[in-house]
Amino acid sequence: MMNFRQRMGWIGVGLYLLASAAAFYYVFEINETYNKLALEHIQQHPKEPQEGTTWTHSLKVRLLSLPFWLWTIIFLIPYLQMFLFLYSCTRADPKTVGYCIIPICLAVICNRHQTFVKASNQISRLQLIDT
Repeated sequence: MMNFRQRMGWIGVGLYLLASAAAFYYVFEINETYNKLALEHIQQHPKEPQEGTTWTHSLKVRLLSLPFWLWTIIFLIPYLQMFLFLYSCTRADPKTVGYCIIPICLAVICNRHQTFVKASNQISRLQLIDT
């Protein structure tokens, strides 16, 4: 039997994936503004900035010239973090919610390592008594 948090988690995952599909459709559907800017960027490479250009136009041109892998990293890491958080809300154990998020995961791993080192030091200090 699922509790309320798990049901809301699954609804959140479904809505998140539906919104992602809609966003991907919009991005990969031929968007007139992006195509116009991309073609304009490819067709003319001025050596010096024109006097009629605005700061928004120059910002768009510079952002379009960033490599694809950088855009992928910029959008993929937060996307996956949000998805994994929503997916962790579907778990039965509420203590494991959020363990998929990178900062929390790193904190848990470091805390476990410190606990293991502390326990190892305490065990090595104990004297074994033979009877």
